Amino acid sequence: MTQFRCLPMDTAAAARFRSTGHDDRGGPVHRRRVDGPGFPCRHCLRLGSPGETMLLASWDLPAPTGPYWSPSPVFLHAHGCAARIEEDRLPETVTKNAIISLRHYDADGMCLYDFGVVLPGDEAEAPLRERLADPRVAFVNIHTARPGCWLTRVERV
Repeated sequence: MTQFRCLPMDTAAAARFRSTGHDDRGGPVHRRRVDGPGFPCRHCLRLGSPGETMLLASWDLPAPTGPYWSPSPVFLHAHGCAARIEEDRLPETVTKNAIISLRHYDADGMCLYDFGVVLPGDEAEAPLRERLADPRVAFVNIHTARPGCWLTRVERV
C-alpha cells in the first residue's frame, strides 16, 4: 500500500497574511466568522469551529509552476495555529468536504489528466493511494471541486 503525507500551506505565507492583512494578489485579507461548514484551515488542516474567526486570502500556490500554476482562495485561522502534516491519512478538511478533485502532476509540473478524479472527500483515500503508486505521479493537489480552492498537497512517502 502506497504511503503518503498531506502538506499544509507554508507557515511564512500564513504569518504574512496574519501580520500584513494583505494576500499574495495584493488584496485585503478578509475576516469571516465560522457560522457553518466550509471553513477549512490550510495551515493546521482542521476545520474552523463555530464562532472562530477565519481569514480568507488569495495564496500563490508553490506548485505546480508553469502552465498549470494558479492562485487559490484559502481559509486559515485568524489566531496562530501550528502547521500540521498528516501522515498516511487525509485530513478532515478533505474527508468532510462533500466533493473534491484530485489533481495529479508529474515531476515537471505537468498535469496528468487521465488520473484526475472528482469524488466525495470521504471516498478519496483509495483512489489517491492507487494513483500515487504510479511512478509518473510526483504530487497531488487536492481542491474543492465546486469553487476549486486548494485544500492540501499530497506527496508519496
